[in-house]
Amino acid sequence: MVSLFVILLIGGFTYKHISNLTDSTKLVVATYKVNVELEQVISYLKDAENGHRYYILTKDTLYLAPYLNAREKVNISFAQLKELINDNTKQKENLIALSKLIDTLFTNFTETDAFVTNNQTNTEEFKTYFFKEKVIMDSMRRQVNDMIAYENKQLDDRQKRFQNNLQFTPLFFYFVLLVTLVLIIISFNKISVDFKNTKRINDQLLVFKEATIQLEETGKHGNWVWHIDKNEFTFSDNFYRVLGEEPGSFKPTLDNLMKFVHPDDKKKLAKEMEQMMQDKDLPFIYFRIIQKDGTIKHIKEYGKLLSNIDGEKRIIGNITDISDEIENFLELEERNLELERNNKELSDFNYVASHDLQEPLRKIQTFISRLEDKESKNFSNTGLQYLERINIAATRMRLLIDDLLQFSRTNKPDKKFVITDLNELLENAKQDVAEIISEKKAIITSAMLPTASVIPFQVQQLFLNLLSNSLKYSKNDTPPIINVAYDKVKTKEDVQLNKATKSSYHKITFSDNGIGFEQKYADRIFEIFSRLHDKGEYSGTGVGLSICKKIVENHQGFIYAQGEPHIGAIFTIYLHE
Repeated sequence: MVSLFVILLIGGFTYKHISNLTDSTKLVVATYKVNVELEQVISYLKDAENGHRYYILTKDTLYLAPYLNAREKVNISFAQLKELINDNTKQKENLIALSKLIDTLFTNFTETDAFVTNNQTNTEEFKTYFFKEKVIMDSMRRQVNDMIAYENKQLDDRQKRFQNNLQFTPLFFYFVLLVTLVLIIISFNKISVDFKNTKRINDQLLVFKEATIQLEETGKHGNWVWHIDKNEFTFSDNFYRVLGEEPGSFKPTLDNLMKFVHPDDKKKLAKEMEQMMQDKDLPFIYFRIIQKDGTIKHIKEYGKLLSNIDGEKRIIGNITDISDEIENFLELEERNLELERNNKELSDFNYVASHDLQEPLRKIQTFISRLEDKESKNFSNTGLQYLERINIAATRMRLLIDDLLQFSRTNKPDKKFVITDLNELLENAKQDVAEIISEKKAIITSAMLPTASVIPFQVQQLFLNLLSNSLKYSKNDTPPIINVAYDKVKTKEDVQLNKATKSSYHKITFSDNGIGFEQKYADRIFEIFSRLHDKGEYSGTGVGLSICKKIVENHQGFIYAQGEPHIGAIFTIYLHE
């Protein structure tokens, strides 16, 4: 557009310059013609004057020929002059004055002719007319000279303009040539760039087309277009393949598509397609097709209205074979049902563990207690040792059942999060182990904990297990010192949170001065039934820290352990806000 505008502008200037040059040339030529015609008029009048004088002197009519022809020639010259000076007001006035003088001259010729005819050339009156003829001729010469001088002045001005135009013309055409050359270079570069861009875009479109085709084939997609104005459909090659047909094997029409639709879905699909033609829109719809080999496929279809710059409206749609998704969904449903059955069985196991298993265990412990109270004197030393071992095993079995029940409760789906003051949960946990704290003369310090959305009974169990762990693995000769610290941290500022998805977390640490552990066991201690010490050294089932890990995961948090033998252990908990 810019190049076209510049070319048109230069063309306009060029036309104007050439027009000025042409006008200047015409004016110069016109000035020359006016001067020639004026000189011609004077020449005719001189011939007329000379012929008339010879006629007076000789009375020979032969000399009257120039005089008689002069009038007609003067009239012809006057006609040319009128046309040449038509646009010049001053010269037109001068020409009228000259015409009057010529008329006066020829009138004077006629009157002097009468004196010649009557032989009265010696009279004073004749001499007056004869002298008047000279005066008129002198006036005409002055008038003609004035007109020629005026034309010469105009000629000088016009020649100067003409010379200026001639001098400017080569520069102007050089400038036009230079600008044209620059425009050609710019246009060539622009065309070259546009060509490269077009080639690049075409290459991208080709890659996109191939990628789309591959995506259609691998993703089991097919595309269609409904040209609304023409009421015509076009189907992509993979559209035919989704239907189980070869590309282009049938004309792309709605009626031909309906031939593949499952009989139970035809009425519904026809209604939705009719609604599409009314609303010019097609939301997600689902139907089934039957391929020629009898295979039933589940199809998902979607369409969207698009308009191009010409106002042409089209609905571009897509069909997807979702048969695998349906099969996976049905399989997932079956697995969910199986999971529900397993959960029910687990619940039944919990019931058995909490009632049927504990009931005989309680009886065993009751009878052991009675034997110890009433029959211990009847047992030998060996029998008493056996009885003690039975009692220890029963007690350990009771603890194991309780821990397993506690672990199973952390997997229940009915987890209700409540805004809770964590300080209260910590105090409740401390009350649960108050007897051990007093017995071991433990010192527990804690920072002010926040209020958070948690499952209260689980977090209280978390605090209880961590406190119990620190109390259990304390040094024999040193009172336990347990410190509970709190800090609110940003995810990007804590290296332990490199896998976190939240922006910030509550960081709670339990540190003690117990026996500690080697750092290589930091992950192992959270595994269920995992123990670093023999059951004869420290009581327990190896389930407590596994429960801690499960509770933290239920809160989408993290728990880490750090230990050093004979120095102590630090357990760090991260709970998101």
